Amino acid sequence: MARSNKTRRKPIQPDPIYSSKLVTSLINRIMKDGKKKVAANLVYTALEQVKQELKADNPLNVLRQALDNIKPIMEVRSRRVGGAAYQVPMPVRGERKESLAIRWLIFAARARANKEYKSFSSKLAAELKDAYNNEGGAVKKKMETHKMAESNKAFAHFRW
Repeated sequence: MARSNKTRRKPIQPDPIYSSKLVTSLINRIMKDGKKKVAANLVYTALEQVKQELKADNPLNVLRQALDNIKPIMEVRSRRVGGAAYQVPMPVRGERKESLAIRWLIFAARARANKEYKSFSSKLAAELKDAYNNEGGAVKKKMETHKMAESNKAFAHFRW
């Protein structure tokens, strides 16, 4: 019997405070060893800090704008053609855009220096503010990805 190659994703439930699937996916990516309450507390604390520092009425809008500033449009993927591996620029589909943006945001927040910040929630809040203002490590990663895609534009005809 033939199997379909479509993977079925379990639907994400919105979080209880902001009723947002985006916040839930952020919590799930931050979570380590199944400790979801710890991850949720970190995210909610960071969003409260962002709300106070930017004087925003809804920190969810700040989160959405920050992730929109991080989301990549193009990326490079390896493609083997005749024994040589080429970096082929390709557009990023919607679900992967959000996934990469969240991953880069968390990675940039974790990479921040420990001396300046007391906890991960303050690092995450700082990275969210920077991404909201088109700055910071996550936006830098997006620019690097776009630059790589731009420099390998000559191999675009290998796209599959």
